[in-house]
Amino acid sequence: MKKIVLIVGLVSMVAFTSCKENASSKIKSDNVAEAAERDEAAKAVPVMSFEKAEHDFGTIEQGTPQETVFKFTNTGNAPLIITDAKSSCGCTVPNPPKDPIAPGESGELKVNFNGSGQNQVTKTITVTANTEKGSELLRIKAFVNPKGAAPLGPVK
Repeated sequence: MKKIVLIVGLVSMVAFTSCKENASSKIKSDNVAEAAERDEAAKAVPVMSFEKAEHDFGTIEQGTPQETVFKFTNTGNAPLIITDAKSSCGCTVPNPPKDPIAPGESGELKVNFNGSGQNQVTKTITVTANTEKGSELLRIKAFVNPKGAAPLGPVK
């Protein structure tokens, strides 16, 4: 019995140690270069930098269409692609650029507001893009007086 255990032990020791090869010899330099290139490309992301994140139309009459432009610059190191722009309601319509914005280039996001609502109105625009955060939040606001009413507006 002792001989069998000793023989099995020696055989298994030879079997497990004979398969060990130098692990570093299995690494292909082409794969290392390709992985480094892929990792470097993954670090390249666009950054959307807006001149302003909020626009105040002030006091407007109800039903008066308004328009503003949010200017931004791609301060990242990859092309910026805006995939979607949605507002918090149907009374606000964002119109983003369709083409990619190269690093260092600027673009404009036009926003139309139909002037609906009453009193203080605030709407948000969510811009979805290939940035690290994935989305940016913009805001418009206005004090809407009812049509034909005397201008009230906020007290300053």
